Amino acid sequence: MDDHRMVAEVLAARLSSVDDLWILGRYPTDHPQLPDVVQRLRPDVVILEVEALGAAGTDMLCRLQAAWPLAKMLVLTGSDDPQRAVQAARCGVDAWVPKESSFDQLVAAILGVCQGHAIYPPRQLGAVLRQLRDDVRQARERSGPLDVLSSRERHVLACMVEGKAAHQIAVELLISANTVRTHMCNILAKLQVHSGLEAVSIARAAGMRPSVEQPDGTAANLRLIRTT
Repeated sequence: MDDHRMVAEVLAARLSSVDDLWILGRYPTDHPQLPDVVQRLRPDVVILEVEALGAAGTDMLCRLQAAWPLAKMLVLTGSDDPQRAVQAARCGVDAWVPKESSFDQLVAAILGVCQGHAIYPPRQLGAVLRQLRDDVRQARERSGPLDVLSSRERHVLACMVEGKAAHQIAVELLISANTVRTHMCNILAKLQVHSGLEAVSIARAAGMRPSVEQPDGTAANLRLIRTT
């Protein structure tokens, strides 16, 4: 839950004392296979703190959501940055809970997301709603950054977002590796970037998410909770 093990253990003990909550596990930032853990345990709620991951935090949120889409995600954070809350909302985070919240407020947020509620503080909620409305408008007007791509190029880019190499994309799309590389070059040119990483970053910012977890070594602090 936190870089400080003692804080994480105390919070785990407190949460386990709440009626109808069961702690399935606690994992640190250096755990190598968090998406696999989430997929295996299938928790109702994942509570995580992603600040230690920096820019990789958004990617981890997306990977965990892809690993087990039925889980509700709750970010417990010290960040007051509205744009980080926007990125979290795009990744499917259901609650953004400041660390200065009380324990009772955290429990209320956990139970709230299990009832289908979304919980964001007022100082972040305005930015989240405005940006999500802009996302919907761009989708309707086809004015988003990915709308310059052809259907096939979008398929290739989606595979790139999932971390697949050219030969893997070729097998999946039933085309040659040379054709895949041509599509990749076209994607970079149309998005006006110089690398696949930059293209993937733009795709993620535009809302493109991996459909499967990606087996790299990135990890985040989280708690897995099961409710009745």
